[in-house]
Amino acid sequence: MKKNTAPLRKIVFNVVMYAVLSIIALYTLFPLFILLLNSFKPHSAIVANPIAFPNPWNFDYLAKAVVAIHFIKSFFITALISITSVALIVLASSLAGWIMVRAKTIYMKILFYAFTAAMLIPFQAVMYPLLSFFDSMYLKNIPGLIIMYGGFGLSLSVFLYHGFVKSVPASLEEAAVLDGAGVFQVVFNVVLPLLKGTTSTVIILNAMWIWNDYLLPFLVIGNGANRTLTLELYFAKLTSGQYGNPWELIFPAVLVTIIPIIIIFLFLQRYIVKGVTAGAVKQ
Repeated sequence: MKKNTAPLRKIVFNVVMYAVLSIIALYTLFPLFILLLNSFKPHSAIVANPIAFPNPWNFDYLAKAVVAIHFIKSFFITALISITSVALIVLASSLAGWIMVRAKTIYMKILFYAFTAAMLIPFQAVMYPLLSFFDSMYLKNIPGLIIMYGGFGLSLSVFLYHGFVKSVPASLEEAAVLDGAGVFQVVFNVVLPLLKGTTSTVIILNAMWIWNDYLLPFLVIGNGANRTLTLELYFAKLTSGQYGNPWELIFPAVLVTIIPIIIIFLFLQRYIVKGVTAGAVKQ
């Protein structure tokens, strides 16, 4: 009598799969582990053995980093830019994605393909013409930076919203219209509440990118009075007065900079896969 080997194969497959995923997870988290360890050590200890545990754990380096990067001021500037830009992206892309699905015209299809194609254009290709144009409009400042982020974040966000809106029955909107709802009531009371998963995905993807971005703030704001966290990191290193890399400043400064976006990611990460999948398989 032939034995059934299917359960054994399934067990072996699960063991191998979890082993591989565990190795990938450890590989991914290892830089964060190194960052955490070296945020509480002096420069000499970091250079001597970067993977050794601090002995003792000295929190003074975190306090000095907070002062060096003007954390309170730069945090609120970065938060203002990130929140405003993400809100602009969510509002514009959700409305654009919805109308492109519901208005079944050739023009909307062409517009959607244009948004999709824009994802393939690297920022460096439009960097200098864009900065020149914004400079001529006196927008090389924080409002101009927010507008730039809003524009660059539209392509992927429209793509995600467009895919998910196609799964929303149009009959729900028609029923709301029959009940006397206007177009804005239909959008904000019927459509957008159904897009929470995609909205969470759009928020976390764009927030992580904008929060950690260095190049665009450097080109737009530069060494101005109102600098983002990433710019403060750069200029704190330049003004440290130490030859080479001041690791006892860099590691804790990077740690306090990424903590807020990590917290946001932990709260919203369960929506990412769901939202990306919903926006990708229905095109």
